[in-house]
Amino acid sequence: MHCLIDLKKDSRNSTTGSLRIIAGEWRRRRIYFESSTELRPTTDAARETLFNWLQDRIEGTVCLDLFAGSGALGFEALSRGAGEVVFIDSNRLCIKSLHQTSKELQTERCTIVHRNALDYLQRCNQKFDIVFLDPPYRSGLAAEALQKLDSMNCLNLDARIYLEVERDFSSVKLADRWVIVRNFDAGSRSHYLLARQ
Repeated sequence: MHCLIDLKKDSRNSTTGSLRIIAGEWRRRRIYFESSTELRPTTDAARETLFNWLQDRIEGTVCLDLFAGSGALGFEALSRGAGEVVFIDSNRLCIKSLHQTSKELQTERCTIVHRNALDYLQRCNQKFDIVFLDPPYRSGLAAEALQKLDSMNCLNLDARIYLEVERDFSSVKLADRWVIVRNFDAGSRSHYLLARQ
């Protein structure tokens, strides 16, 4: 199933994408973002499945949307009752779109940081309940980010990590204390929900 993403040309002749928030306070509201071949927002079907997994624990949580891109996961979490989301991305256009979306949704429950994701984790001084981890495919960043999330002191004990990677990704190396509690494959992507044992 494909994500409902519209592509249109804006007045500056650049391509803009959009997708809908599925449920919650901002149900059916659109998120707009600068489209590029490197940006792959999580599909509607995958977001629906993920938030069904998280429905009993999302209320009031502090979330980290690492490699945030369009912000689809973080804004969906906020719409469904997350207390706070920190968005991290190194792409200037993504950061601009995230700021615009937060302004349009009139939310102050998010922090948007223009920084390399791994550098952010190295200096992280905040505790998170849920981490959304959807790095660029075939970049090697998923394994590095998982290692840093495990070794740095930025996760609460009962934290969950959502990992989205290419389907043939074979280098998911989890520390012994982490397990896959839910997973599914869809198209070219694999989706995992991780928790500590």
